[in-house]
Amino acid sequence: MTTPDFRHDRAGTPATEWSSTLAGLPTVELPASRSRLVVVGAHPDDETLGAGGLLHTAARSGRQVEVVTATAGEGSHPHSPTHSPARLAEVRRAELRQATSLLALDARVRCLDLPDGSVAEHEEELVAAFVETIGTAGRDVLLCAPWRHDGHPDHEAVGRAAAVAAHRTDALLWEYPVWLWHWGRPGDLPEDHAARLGLGADAVAAKRAAVGAHASQVRPLSAAPGDEVLLGPDLLAHFDRDHEVVLAGGPEADDESLDRVHLERPDPWDVDSFYERRKRAVTLASLPREHYPAALEVGCSVGALAVDLATRCDRLLAIDSSPAALDLARRRTTDTAGLELRLACVPGEWPHDRYDLVSVSEVGYFLSPARLAELVRLCLDSLADDGHLLLCHWRHQPVGWPLAGPAVHDVFVDAFLAAGGHVLVDHQEPDFLLHVLGRSS
Repeated sequence: MTTPDFRHDRAGTPATEWSSTLAGLPTVELPASRSRLVVVGAHPDDETLGAGGLLHTAARSGRQVEVVTATAGEGSHPHSPTHSPARLAEVRRAELRQATSLLALDARVRCLDLPDGSVAEHEEELVAAFVETIGTAGRDVLLCAPWRHDGHPDHEAVGRAAAVAAHRTDALLWEYPVWLWHWGRPGDLPEDHAARLGLGADAVAAKRAAVGAHASQVRPLSAAPGDEVLLGPDLLAHFDRDHEVVLAGGPEADDESLDRVHLERPDPWDVDSFYERRKRAVTLASLPREHYPAALEVGCSVGALAVDLATRCDRLLAIDSSPAALDLARRRTTDTAGLELRLACVPGEWPHDRYDLVSVSEVGYFLSPARLAELVRLCLDSLADDGHLLLCHWRHQPVGWPLAGPAVHDVFVDAFLAAGGHVLVDHQEPDFLLHVLGRSS
């Protein structure tokens, strides 16, 4: 979708032009299974304009509510003779706190202070902040963010980051338009996943009060040129409704971070360092059997472990979700007998077969908790009756992902024990941990 060219100080689509389209949308309610609401925005006031009624409704229902804004909005009046960017940031942070308290008294508020107008340059930082906010219990979280095609670069960057964070944590993503109402026409709304959230009279009143609390945006800073109002009555009319529009069930996030890592560096994990070489030696020495007829490696990256595992197997299938990683792996494994490399994203593209050995090394924490649980089930189902599961992971917390190595191993070990399996090897060091699990002792 092409980003539209628009300005806030030029006439846009009247609110009345949207009325019939919005009236025909299906209705939606807060999902009962989501006990937390996290609303993220690019600038102070996005949360109020796009999701103020949702914030109020969620708080009144007893849900835990949090608001995160990427910037302090210091760029709203670039030519102001009375307010420097630093002063504007201070004013807008205070307005954010006040507006949020009017919507949800006990809500937590966080401003990341990224540069206004340049949010797209900090998307990975945004993803990490959103993942940290959501935590490991993403199945309890409703994440609400600006629409990824809202027309403002900062809004779209926050929307993309939120979509990635939702994908990594299992949070449910709802998106809210802000500028679409100004530049767009009814045909621009993706009606196939748009819905109306009805607002009670108390939510409408709270939202109006919260909009007014963003005084630097809805009223002039002064009478001087450069201090003009940003959000005039025509714009605000789009948000003075007895409902809010949310977009749910949109396209899956484009999380290309692991592929990008391999594109940027030919050896992103320093696999030829002493630490990595020693770790692979410990891994190979931990295998209870000298030989395995058929093996599967999940997440082979550049193929360093695959080369070693292949010496202990007749056949080894090594898979990875990154095309760039597989390109590097092919160069490293050219002369490796019995090895097949395959592009596959697990758990959705699991290679269904029976394996005497399954290796999951340094990849479990790059899955959401729900996808990890599915991976565990698939490993159990695919392992031969006397097969072994090899696990090896960094102990520390990967930035931008909800799970660390110990949590990943706990999920596998608990599932194996519950299925009557055994821990055959338990090796722990300050920087990594290794387990070998089997169906029989």
